[in-house]
Formats: sequence, structure tokens, C-alpha cells
Amino acid sequence: MSLREALVAELPFLRRYARALTGSQSLGDAAVREVLEALLEAPEELQSDKPVRIELFRIFHRLWQPAMVEPLASKGRSGVIAQFPVVMRQSLLLTAVEGFSEEETATILGLNSGDIGTYVRDARSAITDALSADVLIIEDESIIALHIKQIVESLGHNVVGIVRTHSEAVAAAREKRPELVLADISLADGSSGIDAVKEILTEQDVPVIFITAFPERLLTGARPEPTYLITKPFEPETVIATIGQALLLHRQQGDEKITSDAGTFSEA
Repeated sequence: MSLREALVAELPFLRRYARALTGSQSLGDAAVREVLEALLEAPEELQSDKPVRIELFRIFHRLWQPAMVEPLASKGRSGVIAQFPVVMRQSLLLTAVEGFSEEETATILGLNSGDIGTYVRDARSAITDALSADVLIIEDESIIALHIKQIVESLGHNVVGIVRTHSEAVAAAREKRPELVLADISLADGSSGIDAVKEILTEQDVPVIFITAFPERLLTGARPEPTYLITKPFEPETVIATIGQALLLHRQQGDEKITSDAGTFSEA
């Protein structure tokens, strides 16, 4: 595989990470585009003796500092976000969502590998302590739905409903007014979870995390796409990390949203 092919293969996952870190498709994709432009101008920045995936994420963090990639942090906000320093959230997302080891994460962030485990544990604890919410699960596979419910409840959240179709999802959201939605893309009656979520978002402002077996199909940067994605099959830590980031950014934004798409969809 050529270097170009290797980079192209990793781009969907860098987009996923950048979107989750910023809480926005447009902001995350802009960060990725600038990294690619920088690499085109200076390809020697990629260390040829290191895995391309690690190098791509390392260069992303070298170019995009917290104040650039996180508008909330750059505004000096306090409150709940103060309990989650950016390095803590970066460490959790890189290990739990992107699957890097603690040593690889340390290389990416330019930190001591001995500190990464502490950051991840502290982030997990802070999520459990500070971010309880009412959660609606849209999932047509009963076993997966129950697995998600167990994970969600283990974090101290309250599951207000599990639904299997577009119409059920819209009705449940209207009645229960959840603070977070976890949604599959393909639903029981052949309907689309994406369409259900779009309808829900016309009536309420709520962060949404999509669950799919094919995340790369929704990470092209070519159209309005989900900000938060979990890949099937998933690990509990992936769900925990993504829920924490989605709730954190959504609550901190409050009435002063960074962009109108911070919950789930935006224009690329």
C-alpha cells in the first residue's frame, strides 16, 4: 500500500476523532483539511519508520492545539468543562474510541506514557460523577439495545425508553424529552435512524450519538453527517467516552451554541 493509500484509509477515523473532540462536523473536518494541506506541503513531517495511523494523529495534534480545535476552551469557559481538561478528554477518546494503546497515545500527544492511564481513569470517573442524563435508545436489535442500556445505566444515566422504528423514536422523544439520544441507522421497519433523528431535532436540541457497522460511509466530509459515531461491534469504553464528550460539550454550550449543528449534523 502506498503512503497516499494508507493516509486515505485512515482519514475517516481522523474525521471521527476531530468531530468528537470539537463537537462539530464542520470544525472537525476543517481541522483535518488543514492537516492534509500541511502534509502536502511538507510530507517529510511523516516519520517513515512509524505507523501511518499514529503519525497522522500525531501531526494533527502538533498542528491543532486545544485553543484552535476547541472553541469552548479558547473562550476560557468554566463550569462542567473545567472538570475535564482537554488532555484528559483527548486521552480518553484516543484510547477508548480510536483504539490506540497508552504508549501510542503518549506519542500522539507528546506526553509521558505513564500519565495517559491516569488521565483516562480520571476522565472516566469525572463522566460518572458529573454527567448523568435521561437517555433515549433507538435500536432495533434487542440484544444490542440491552447491552447499551446496561452500559448507560452503569454510568448513572436513566434510560427513558428503547424504541425500534422511526415513528416510535419521534413519539418517544416528544414525550420523554431526553437529554441524549443513542441511535442506530437501520431500524426495524426499514426506516432510517438518521431520518428519525432529523425529525426529532426539528423539535428539540439534543446531542445524538449514532451507532453503525460502517462508520466510514458517514465520515466522508462530503455532506451533512453525524458528529458522534460508535462502530459496531463496540466496546463499553467506546460508548462511555463518546457519551461523556457529547454531553460535556452540549451542556457547556447551553444557550450560546458554537454552531447550529453542535448536537449532531452540520454542513461540511
